Amino acid sequence: GVCGVLLTVLTIVGSSNAVNLTDGLNGLAIGCTLIVSFVFVVLTYVAGNNRAADYLYIPFVLGAGELTVFCASMIGAGLGFLWYNCHPAQVFMGDTGSLALGGALGIVAVLIHQPFVLVIAGGVFVLEAGSVILQTGWFRYTRKRYGTGRRIFLMAPLHHHFEMQDWKESKIVFRFLILAILFALLSLSTLKL
Repeated sequence: GVCGVLLTVLTIVGSSNAVNLTDGLNGLAIGCTLIVSFVFVVLTYVAGNNRAADYLYIPFVLGAGELTVFCASMIGAGLGFLWYNCHPAQVFMGDTGSLALGGALGIVAVLIHQPFVLVIAGGVFVLEAGSVILQTGWFRYTRKRYGTGRRIFLMAPLHHHFEMQDWKESKIVFRFLILAILFALLSLSTLKL
């Protein structure tokens, strides 16, 4: 009851804000969203297929096949958007797009009873949000304790830390996308667990 509602709210709000924090470089948020959406295409298809769900030990969710179509449409729209959002961007996502995409991923994860897989598949989002939480918490703690706030990272979220170290934007985006692919593969490897 109460735990389920808290987990649902935490998943949707956390996912929404994590994608929003990731949206800071051209192609970063949408690229990671595309990769996570692909994971959820697989998961929603499996969750909607009784035999596959039983074989892979995941909950069968009646009607999850329709979510497969939704996730696939997110991929199609995301690819169209990425065409114009890659460096140098001609179109920008902004808070409206990133909050909606993150919320959509969170809702899909909750609907197929896989919020913890979202944490693994969206590992880049977790790293980005975690860097902001760590930076803010440490700064407040050191300001209270020592009188001046200290930082863990040069700047948060994490992708801006690497920008401050003079990494090129394309290098940061491609490396984060590689991490996103690795997190996606790791999340798909949990299917039979």
